[in-house]
Amino acid sequence: MTDSFHEQTFVEPKGSFGLRLVAGISALAVTVAVFIGYAYLRRRHAENSGSALSAAQAKPEPKKSPKAIVLVDDALMQGSKTIVGGTVRNTSAEPLGQVSVELDLTRRKDGTAEKKLVPLTASQLEPGQEGRYSLELKAQEYSSARLVGLRVGPDASPLAYTSGPGQKRPPERLEGKTIIVNKPASRGGEFLNSPNNPARVP
Repeated sequence: MTDSFHEQTFVEPKGSFGLRLVAGISALAVTVAVFIGYAYLRRRHAENSGSALSAAQAKPEPKKSPKAIVLVDDALMQGSKTIVGGTVRNTSAEPLGQVSVELDLTRRKDGTAEKKLVPLTASQLEPGQEGRYSLELKAQEYSSARLVGLRVGPDASPLAYTSGPGQKRPPERLEGKTIIVNKPASRGGEFLNSPNNPARVP
């Protein structure tokens, strides 16, 4: 009986180092290509997002048509008080409820601004109807009042409006004073032309 013995020898095939080098270079190339593609896609996405945002910001908001006109009267001075007022007219086709005028008041002392909501005398304005507003201020405390807004409803929502000049300030009346000049009393029986009172006779 003959025993056969097979010896297996692991011999490194020729050219295995070259194959590994080629595989490594290929993997590196694929990685670089993926990275470049990812960077390109990310940059393009950022550009598209930026252009879309810019277009949205550049697009102006549609202006709302005014629904009322505010006529601002000239301020009246009454002693130590200043009266600011005017008229609001509903120019829309719908009723306006709880209308108030927003004023920006400037203090004399430090120049700070103070906002004030002044309600109209009429609680609701029908289409074409007018309502007045009036505010009494101390002249020594406030230097100016400026119209900045119009509000409606219980939540004081802003309302689109236009403004214009209202009633002019009435001219100031100057009290005339009558001055009486008393003539000197004439001395009776005295000649106008005398040695003591000579006068030239033409």
